[in-house]
Amino acid sequence: MRIVSVFEAAAILVTATALFAFVNARYLKLPTPIGVTLAALVLSLGLVVLGGPATATWADELLTVLDFDELVLRGLLSFLLFAGALFVDLSDLLRHRGPILALATIGLVLSTLIVGGLSYVVGGWLGVELPFAYALLFGALISPTDPIAVLAILKRVGVGKDTEALITGESLFNDGVAVVVFTVLLSLVAGDGHGAVGVGEIALLFVQEALGGVAFGMLLGFAAYRLLGQIDDYTTEILITLAVVTGGYAAASWLHTSGPLAVVVAGLFIGNRGRLLAMSARTRAHLDSFWELVDEVINAILFVLIGIEVLVLKFTVLAVEAAIVAVPLVLLARLVSVSVPISLFRFRRDFAPYTTRLMVWGGLRGGISIALALALPAGPARDLILTMTYGVVVFSILVQGLTVGRLARRSQAAAAGR
Repeated sequence: MRIVSVFEAAAILVTATALFAFVNARYLKLPTPIGVTLAALVLSLGLVVLGGPATATWADELLTVLDFDELVLRGLLSFLLFAGALFVDLSDLLRHRGPILALATIGLVLSTLIVGGLSYVVGGWLGVELPFAYALLFGALISPTDPIAVLAILKRVGVGKDTEALITGESLFNDGVAVVVFTVLLSLVAGDGHGAVGVGEIALLFVQEALGGVAFGMLLGFAAYRLLGQIDDYTTEILITLAVVTGGYAAASWLHTSGPLAVVVAGLFIGNRGRLLAMSARTRAHLDSFWELVDEVINAILFVLIGIEVLVLKFTVLAVEAAIVAVPLVLLARLVSVSVPISLFRFRRDFAPYTTRLMVWGGLRGGISIALALALPAGPARDLILTMTYGVVVFSILVQGLTVGRLARRSQAAAAGR
């Protein structure tokens, strides 16, 4: 069957997601992101063995029509970040603003440099030709965490509120910061056709993307808040929040500011001040139900896409070796990038037991990393980085995601024994 339209591709994807979600709910009984990824991955590997080149061609058509990186970076990501921010208590974030800011900035930059540097050195030992600039790009795209799957597990076992606030707050902002860092590094690689890019231009681009995104998000959230406060019609108010996500993200791109940071800030504004002062109880109930459903459905679709992506990867022995080596390198970088910011604040605040270990092992990677890898210029370096990224993402979802609950229970036991 030849896929010729976006509707056909979307129909296949949604149908597959529904079937995998059913299999998980009926038989596997795992957290939805982990269960649907596992089901999609198993089926994909089976199709690779049984279907051969025809299956790869079909999968390539599907993912080409859907345009994975555009779909995630320009579509799904905005909905997921807004939904995540909408339900975050701003007072919790403000109480932990120091560690969260340090983790999302200092920690992310440290992780980028460590992963990039080690990938370049170890890649040389393995005989893998990965230019240093591309090694840094790999560091930038693999550093942002995607804790959606792990938060469901942590909530099941009753992880401490402070630890949950740290994990959630870091992920909301480091996604946006990572996209900015990746964009800056990619501009250096591309050169935009104007030769070398100066330090001043890099700084200006970073400020424009990051600070501009935060400022635009505040303006966007305030404008939506004023509109929400003038009516009491939950259908219209939900439409306004949808306009914030879609129109706001698009406008941020036109203004060359960070769309992810803009929708996070707008979501925090609407989810706290807007829900409290501009909505009736009836509207709040409908809004919460709508965005919770959107969050669950889009996450399921995204993790199915991750499972299907294996069908189009170009596996070589060197690429597989590099992917295997990348897993401990990324975990090591995560350990350092979490330990340093936490240590900076440990003398001023008391963190719960196992906080560092929970944040390291619970720092799952997801669709945003694969989407950024797909956004790289075509070539051997892109193919290698995509395989490495996929290896790290699958390991984090299936291995870390399935075992972090045990670590969370130890944390709770240690906290109770204090």
